[in-house]
Amino acid sequence: MNRYFKSIGVFGVLLSFIGAVVAADNPASAIIPIPKKMELTAGSFALGPGIKIKARGEAADTGRYLAAELQRRALREDRGKKGAKGRVELTTEGASTDLGDEGYTLTVSPDGIVIRAPHAAGLFYGAQSLLQLLPVRADTGGLWTVPCVQIEDSPRFKWRGLMLDVSRHFFTKDEVKQLLDSMAWYKMNVFHWHLVDDQGWRIEIKKYPKLTEVGAWRKSVGFGLDPKKTTAYGPDGRYGGFYTQDDIREVVAYAQARHIMIVPEIEMPGHSSAALSAYPQFSCNGGPFSTDMPGGVFDGVYCAGNDDTFAFLQDVLTEVFQLFPGPYVHIGGDEVSTDNWKNCAKCQARMREQGLTNESDLEGYFIRRIEKIVNANHRNLVGWSEISKGGLAANATVMDWIGGAVEAATAGHDVVMSPADPVDYSYFDHYQSEDHSTEPRAIGGYLPLTRVYAFEPIPANLPEPYQSHILGGQANVWTEYMPNFRHVEYMVYPRLLALAEVDWSPKDALNWDDFMRRAEINCAWLDRLGVNHRALK
Repeated sequence: MNRYFKSIGVFGVLLSFIGAVVAADNPASAIIPIPKKMELTAGSFALGPGIKIKARGEAADTGRYLAAELQRRALREDRGKKGAKGRVELTTEGASTDLGDEGYTLTVSPDGIVIRAPHAAGLFYGAQSLLQLLPVRADTGGLWTVPCVQIEDSPRFKWRGLMLDVSRHFFTKDEVKQLLDSMAWYKMNVFHWHLVDDQGWRIEIKKYPKLTEVGAWRKSVGFGLDPKKTTAYGPDGRYGGFYTQDDIREVVAYAQARHIMIVPEIEMPGHSSAALSAYPQFSCNGGPFSTDMPGGVFDGVYCAGNDDTFAFLQDVLTEVFQLFPGPYVHIGGDEVSTDNWKNCAKCQARMREQGLTNESDLEGYFIRRIEKIVNANHRNLVGWSEISKGGLAANATVMDWIGGAVEAATAGHDVVMSPADPVDYSYFDHYQSEDHSTEPRAIGGYLPLTRVYAFEPIPANLPEPYQSHILGGQANVWTEYMPNFRHVEYMVYPRLLALAEVDWSPKDALNWDDFMRRAEINCAWLDRLGVNHRALK
């Protein structure tokens, strides 16, 4: 067992562990994403039973995390052996502010290990690099031999994201936590939580209980899938589920402890059949609507001419703001079918009232009106490429999946790159092999590991003065054909390793052959830690 104690503000941990499985010739080379600066020096440090972790003040949480991770990575306890002398120290004292909010230095000498950073996030990322210095197998004495090294590191981009769709299939809070854990190992810092869509509403909203009583369930697993491939069934046999507000708070706190910002997505004005199945009065035609539908684009669209629609959405977002303290809220805005609006007297009256010439302009009006609600609650609105239709909202951040990044950035808007078209770099729901027969069923497409590693988030035709508006890159996991979490992990790994390096490491440091060598070691760790993944070759 780990023993924790505090003495004059010092957090110390006695560790006992032993490793196993596969060794690496050069553990330092296993770090993903590759650090900005790394120099191997002479000697090594023996990390094992009896080693103390010293962490004061702001560093204490990372000290506890590091102790727990070392214990997690141990095959078994070995209390009878004594470890080498020395300690691991985490501190903000003496750290250079030039490292930025997430930078750190890591020094391993024969006498001990020091992680230094100006902020807690940097300490946390330094701890991740230390964990990746460990060989997958300990020596015969039950010690991990850590090579002496000097690392100075900080990220290239501040948005290093992964989106998980939980609308098509529901994943438990513990499964979401598992994904957050593995994201954290690779210094990913944004979890985009796609909570609602046509096929399911997954977040409890107390003012509108039917959103989860009705909208969180459907008759079957759907999408032509084997119903035995999932366990997400309620007591009455309906398929689905939702997160209570207490669940949300628990997951948010778990993410914060790993320096991951959660960006909730509440889809609007389209992809809203689940909400409208519960409250059809906020549609143009009154429904009926259902969650029992395949993938695609449907007429589950909020009525843009009804003021009650905006009051409903303000109520929903108010509860969302209370649950998610981060600065961003994603409102979707993609693939909006405007047929309902063309035939809706209220929507047509709204267009005349606002001087709008077409339904694309009406969509722009809708997004701008929602942005006022978002901004009034001190949040920033994020939306997919289509929110640019009809005029981009004043402070909106664009998540580019089908184009528009250059136009948005040159107009002064921040952009997250998540491209599917014209070249797919980030859709992890696509096949990993050209021979689809060798892979689990997927939605289509082909995104090999090599192409993810070739992703360059800054568009080639974006002038340098506007490149700072590119916040970073993100991968998306749309789950129509992923009815269980093991399948999700298979689609995410090892592709997330490549994206992590693209988002964090200097562009000129990327090297495919070297990455593959390091990825092989990391896949051995993923095996050890119980994370499902596709084989590298």
